[in-house]
Amino acid sequence: MPRTPKRAAAENRGEVLVAVMNAPSDFAILQSQGWYRIPVGTAPKRWPPQWLAFYQTKIFGDEAHAVRYYGQVAKINKAPRHVLFPDEPENPKSGRLYYQVHIKSLEQRDQPIPSRRWRRIVFIPTTWAKFTQAEEINDLFDDSPLEDTLWRYLRRERIPAERQWEWQRRNSRYTLDFAVFCNDGNIDVETDGDSYHANAEASISDNERNNALAAGGWQVLRFTSPQINERAAEYCLPTVLDTINELGGLQEETIAARRFYTTSAGVAQQLALLEAAAEYNLD
Repeated sequence: MPRTPKRAAAENRGEVLVAVMNAPSDFAILQSQGWYRIPVGTAPKRWPPQWLAFYQTKIFGDEAHAVRYYGQVAKINKAPRHVLFPDEPENPKSGRLYYQVHIKSLEQRDQPIPSRRWRRIVFIPTTWAKFTQAEEINDLFDDSPLEDTLWRYLRRERIPAERQWEWQRRNSRYTLDFAVFCNDGNIDVETDGDSYHANAEASISDNERNNALAAGGWQVLRFTSPQINERAAEYCLPTVLDTINELGGLQEETIAARRFYTTSAGVAQQLALLEAAAEYNLD
């Protein structure tokens, strides 16, 4: 596993930035010259990172859809594209400004962090602790303590939810806190903070969002802060499990859909048979 960073702040949000790697040419530059570029205009809000890790897309074949490589940031400077690529013919992008992020060395995790589903990932700002402990891509997300709490309950029951899932309908793109895919529809699970939708404008936006999701076959579940913090086990999780059952069980590579039953001893699962173990333009 990676070494502990020198700075003693294991839970510093954004100290690790997972970035997309979708071109072999960019990976070759990373290997030979030790730098990676991020457009200044689309850089994440949590900046600068102390560590940079890379999510490889489908073009990398056997290494695709996983985080394998990372490096400690050595320095960051700004440079226009024509300086980064002096041999490139002049074009409308030649003056575009980038962060040129240099790493000390390119290292490889003992175990990659895989993504269960092919998905669009651009940046995931996370902590060193989450990066070193992650078993799959959803373990990396660090958006809110409420999401982390609910994720622990879903993970305990092996619910293959996808965190921060992007879904598009017509010209609108939505980010779902948790997406759960079932045989007869899908579930959007939202973790709503205490001040959520405190004005009429937000309520209208929420109504349009819910209508779009419903039209696309999604069922929306919303849980408040008190529900998640105080009643996750007896209310939130059973509600998710009941909805999964109502929607025909989990959508998995199995013969029989996995369903859930509440017993006096806790949650029981109907065992499934034969269980099986998006692009970002840097230009």
